[in-house]
Amino acid sequence: MTDLRSRLHEIIFEADTPAGKAFDVALMVAIVLSVVAVMLESVADISNRYGAILRAFEWGFTILFTVEYGLRLYSVGRPLRYARSFFGLVDLLAIVPTYLSLVFVGAQSLLVIRALRLLRAFRVLKLGQFLVEAHALSTALRSSVRKIVIFMGTVLTLVLIVGALMYLIEGPENGFTSIPQSVYWAIVTMTTVGYGDIAPQTVAGKILASMVMIMGYGIIAVPTGIVTVEMVSAGRKVSTQACRSCAAEGHDPDAKFCKFCGVKL
Repeated sequence: MTDLRSRLHEIIFEADTPAGKAFDVALMVAIVLSVVAVMLESVADISNRYGAILRAFEWGFTILFTVEYGLRLYSVGRPLRYARSFFGLVDLLAIVPTYLSLVFVGAQSLLVIRALRLLRAFRVLKLGQFLVEAHALSTALRSSVRKIVIFMGTVLTLVLIVGALMYLIEGPENGFTSIPQSVYWAIVTMTTVGYGDIAPQTVAGKILASMVMIMGYGIIAVPTGIVTVEMVSAGRKVSTQACRSCAAEGHDPDAKFCKFCGVKL
């Protein structure tokens, strides 16, 4: 049984063997076809003519991915750890919407989440440099979380203050019927989206709006700068090898043991 699990792990998780690469390439083709089927079903003319066929394809791919998900859990030493990982959650979300569609009509549209599984292409095709960049980006984002949370808290405070000020300046007669409505305007303006559904009419309101617009350009640049600084120091080489126990990836090329669970690679 151990030999079977080892063989399944080699085929399903490893991209360095012919069998593993063939499996992953076939899986990616199936993912692309399933996403295309979901997209085509949303087109009224195509759905009216071929809806039954497309739904049959969706269920076929869902059953295939369900079996594959079960085999992934079976072939790793720590299935719960893999199930809680990023790709483990993506694999689960790739099959859940079809079953939810039995209860909630239209839930199958969420199957486009399967497209996230194509991120494995960087590992399958041995695009090592892309793995390095992907690891650097994920590391930089994790390192920036606390700074960005503080920054976002400051931005939310600003939009609350600006929204309240605009409500006092313009009032309901100019479309700013409440503070939440005014906060919505402040968010739209500060992010430079500018829907134009609400606009200040008074001189004081226009002056405040101008200040918010100028402030918005500076605010947009801050998160970019935070992440960029972290990315400068985050880049390092990583291998395509997956741990047999927890299925974790992103190990150093010369690593002998998994840095997440300690199992020998």
